[in-house]
Amino acid sequence: MNQLNSRSLTAVEVFNKQAKVYQDKYMDVSMYHDTFDLFCSYIPKDDAALLDIACGPGNVTAYLLQKRPGFRILGIDLAPNMIELARKNNPGATFEQKDARAIRTIGQQFDAIVCAFGLPYLSKTESEQLIADAYDLLAPGGVLYLSTMEGEEHLSGYYSSSSGDEIYIYYHQAAHLVAALNQNDFALQAVQRVPAPNQHGWPTDDLILIAKKR
Repeated sequence: MNQLNSRSLTAVEVFNKQAKVYQDKYMDVSMYHDTFDLFCSYIPKDDAALLDIACGPGNVTAYLLQKRPGFRILGIDLAPNMIELARKNNPGATFEQKDARAIRTIGQQFDAIVCAFGLPYLSKTESEQLIADAYDLLAPGGVLYLSTMEGEEHLSGYYSSSSGDEIYIYYHQAAHLVAALNQNDFALQAVQRVPAPNQHGWPTDDLILIAKKR
């Protein structure tokens, strides 16, 4: 596992501490159902192998398995309490404690990979690496789903969560992520934005990118 920097350690500690609160607040992913449905439409195999990066309490896995019960899903997260909740919420899936920055060590190939709101806790460089690593893990024609909070880089910084804990949030721009996908020979399939409430005082969009390995 990669050595965690102080920002990453803080994020893991906060998510581990607030796992149940996060589950209660974010288990419902209906805001993004249309984007997950589109993602699934690019996955022809009924028994496709999927990797859910930064899976949290298994909220995305739960919806995907509801829609496509044949999927074989491996979820990873660094917060052990999130993994425990994910296992309870999805007894038909597999979950492991693993760093999103170390997915290249997973000895398995996948038909699809989803990273729903993991990028806000990864730097620009780490996000580029995740895209490159995802390409290597995907089978030919495999599909990648990324979602993040869209915003100018200067907005990145420490913000207080609803619990009062401070956590470092990285804002990402579509142009940078699309360029990284192109550089790794992904074919962009969809770019969508979902207006989202922002507790920090300015309007923002949640950015969703779906790309296919060439």
